[in-house]
Amino acid sequence: MPSDSEAIAEQVFTALADPSRRAILAALASGGQATVTDLAGRLPITRQAIAKHLNLLAEAGLVTAEPGERRRVRYRLRSAPMRVAQQFLAALARDWGEQLDALAEHLNRDASG
Repeated sequence: MPSDSEAIAEQVFTALADPSRRAILAALASGGQATVTDLAGRLPITRQAIAKHLNLLAEAGLVTAEPGERRRVRYRLRSAPMRVAQQFLAALARDWGEQLDALAEHLNRDASG
């Protein structure tokens, strides 16, 4: 059974797999909070598709919806799930780094041997 951090990382990676969702995250990162209409004006994606992608990003915890003026919902980034995914990748890289270092050491011994 995966740990909580592994489950969060999986949701983040699944969300980031789609180029439209990455574009939405990039637009929010560069422009700050935005509505679906704001994002549709900046991206070559329909409002309906943006709304669908934002729902998936919200399920992954990468964005949060905040009520705004005149019942307009504004979306903003949440960094916590991304940090969990980064920590997951860092731990994986450490594990791989140790294995690759051991292999390199073994190969160097055989080559000089």
